[in-house]
Amino acid sequence: MRLLRPRGVYAPQEDTALLARAARSELRTLRQQPNVDVVDVLDVGTGTGALALVAAQQASARVTAVDISRRAVLAARLNARRHRLPVSVRRGDLTGPVADRRFHLIVSNPPYVLSPGRARGAQRTWNAGTDGRAVLDRLCADAPGLLRDSGVLLLVQSALSGVDTTLDQLRDSGLRARVELRETIPFGPVMARHADWLERRGAIPPGERKEELVVIRAQRS
Repeated sequence: MRLLRPRGVYAPQEDTALLARAARSELRTLRQQPNVDVVDVLDVGTGTGALALVAAQQASARVTAVDISRRAVLAARLNARRHRLPVSVRRGDLTGPVADRRFHLIVSNPPYVLSPGRARGAQRTWNAGTDGRAVLDRLCADAPGLLRDSGVLLLVQSALSGVDTTLDQLRDSGLRARVELRETIPFGPVMARHADWLERRGAIPPGERKEELVVIRAQRS
């Protein structure tokens, strides 16, 4: 799917594709449930709207997308219109604009890259602080309360950003959480630039230039 992407909006990459694969599988399962006529889906930090559009391709999905970036909101709206897919795009910080709603499925590809220095400008789309958890911790705290009974949260992150921490936080919120998918990829340009810093911090062994991406699935009982 070809998408418009203004400067400063996160470009769909391997993590987007991995999460999209998990989302398609989850949507197929949800559509088969006899008590679900319309699947309410939320895409948190939508960027270009790529994941929201994947969900909106399903006839029974009602999709809402949220992003704090004005450019991302515009891009997602234009891409939805361009592909003639019904997506409601709202601007706001994480789940804030939809705090009064509940969803069958929440998907998110949040910033998770371990980075020295403060995020500025376009860096906000990937820079998640020195431990990679500046957004993940907030998402783990906020998203569970927006799930319907048996609702599912799918999020993607680097294994370097603390997979066990994410699982523990989601379980502490009452969700059943597990790693759903894994994929190892070569470092992209940002990670390659940070490699020496990551080595000095002990986050990666010397010479390591690959990272594992992980999709975490968490379900409300």
